[in-house]
Amino acid sequence: MNRIVIMMQTCLPRLMYLLLVLPLMSLLPACDRNNDQQDDTSKDAITIQAWAHAGQAAERLVLKKQVEQFNQQTDDIDIELTFVPERDYNAQVQAAALAGDLPDILEFDGPYLYNYIWQQQLLPLETLLPAAVIDDLLPSIVVQGTYGQHLYSVGVFDSGLGLYARKSALSRINARIPQSAADAWRIAEFNNILLKLAQQDDDGAVLDLKLNYGGEWFTYGFSPVLQSAGADLIDRDSYQHSRGVLNSDAAIAALQYVQSWIQNGRVDPNLDDAAFVSGRVALSWVGHWEYSRYKQAWQDDLVILPLPDFGEGSRTGQGSWNWGITTRCAQPQAAAEFIRFLLQTDQVLAMSNVNGAVPGTRSAVQRSASYGEKGELHLFADQLLQGVAVPRPRTPAYPIITTAFQQAFQQIRNGANVKQALDKAATIIDQDIRDNQGYPFLTE
Repeated sequence: MNRIVIMMQTCLPRLMYLLLVLPLMSLLPACDRNNDQQDDTSKDAITIQAWAHAGQAAERLVLKKQVEQFNQQTDDIDIELTFVPERDYNAQVQAAALAGDLPDILEFDGPYLYNYIWQQQLLPLETLLPAAVIDDLLPSIVVQGTYGQHLYSVGVFDSGLGLYARKSALSRINARIPQSAADAWRIAEFNNILLKLAQQDDDGAVLDLKLNYGGEWFTYGFSPVLQSAGADLIDRDSYQHSRGVLNSDAAIAALQYVQSWIQNGRVDPNLDDAAFVSGRVALSWVGHWEYSRYKQAWQDDLVILPLPDFGEGSRTGQGSWNWGITTRCAQPQAAAEFIRFLLQTDQVLAMSNVNGAVPGTRSAVQRSASYGEKGELHLFADQLLQGVAVPRPRTPAYPIITTAFQQAFQQIRNGANVKQALDKAATIIDQDIRDNQGYPFLTE
């Protein structure tokens, strides 16, 4: 049985949304609960329900084919795939959790993992997946998927940040080209490069920060600035306080640099998302996903560089969609077989080749023409392998952390006092942690 469903997107108020969605979710089959209603050809198969985000069309097509291939080659397990609109994905998952109707396999954006674990919605995977499969994962994926002493999620791809540049523009100002994160421009050098580029630019705007993105981009794209400066969003030893970390002197100084770029006219507002491809700017601060478009625009003049070093080494964001097995699943080993299938090298590359993301396993990186040692995108893989990437905070408090930081960043970009904006964000985060008794770890 190859059943694939696309759930309709909704913008209903939350109460009405729950009243409508929850009864519908109760009709969705859970692991091995409706075998008696299946046709005779699959009556002996274990039915596993999986939810995935409805991302790019090409991603959906690959995942559909992977489900079909798995079902065809596996007689005793039948995967039923449901696509949920990405915009409302977390809300739909939370609604299903309230109703007790989560699927057996759940895909989710990495930073939300820890909240799901805290709600006791996910099973550890280290006893369900072979050690060789886990060992092949990129270290960044293992770090992101680990909470407490257990591995709760795995991903078939990861992500990363870099500076895209036009080599010709850098050559005109005699700027050196860093070869790795260890060789990144120091912040003083970067500021000097911005100045020299601006002197040769009609309007002085030479840097694209993707200010047109909004939302989670601000946390993903700019918390590495804090970490490169020796600060962070929260204290990662205890995960109990943000004050003194997010609003530390190092954090304030780092974001004052970013604010100065904007206030001094070095940053293009990029309202049309064409600042770099049109040639208005020489530098673009963004992730792996822009490579195809930028390569098409600039061909051999394109180069990818690490983000600048604010004092403690260059850092990059990481993390993407992951797979986990919910506590609702009655046959977790069967569910794990499908996840194991998705982590096969050929399957990892099939997804990476269409969405452009960093392959999630070492073996797939080695075979990738783009991310392998000689590939043009190797910097992104190397950053994940060498520990340059920093996962977003591994705490159930992450939803409030990212919301507070996004608000602070918006205020800072619009000229607010950096210290006051960060003080407010740290206060909001710490109050949420206190309100939830420190988010005690309830499962083992």
